[in-house]
Amino acid sequence: MKLFAILGAIFATISVGAGAFGAHALEESLSEHMLEIWETAARYQMYHALGLFAAAWLSQKTGAVAATVGGWGFITGVLIFSGSLYTLALTDIRWLGAITPIGGLAMIVGWVALCVAAFSL
Repeated sequence: MKLFAILGAIFATISVGAGAFGAHALEESLSEHMLEIWETAARYQMYHALGLFAAAWLSQKTGAVAATVGGWGFITGVLIFSGSLYTLALTDIRWLGAITPIGGLAMIVGWVALCVAAFSL
């Protein structure tokens, strides 16, 4: 699916920018712990940006519904997991940590779905 490749590129771009922003602009204003949270958000965003390229390729190559499920799992996961961690790091609103695992679960669903889609190759 073309959308997955486009969003993969956008998410990867944002991830690089977020990583640089955290390393340079936030190092003075955030605690070491909050910087680690920020870096985790950026790292997982990049992993799943690349996963979106795999979902796009599998979707085009196989037409498997599972590839589409995987791509949407990654999108949902990045928005909830990384989004909640970025916000937590900047605001210290602790309850955001409670929704982060929902994003992680969406990411896991995405990888399992890609595995299923790969059987269609």
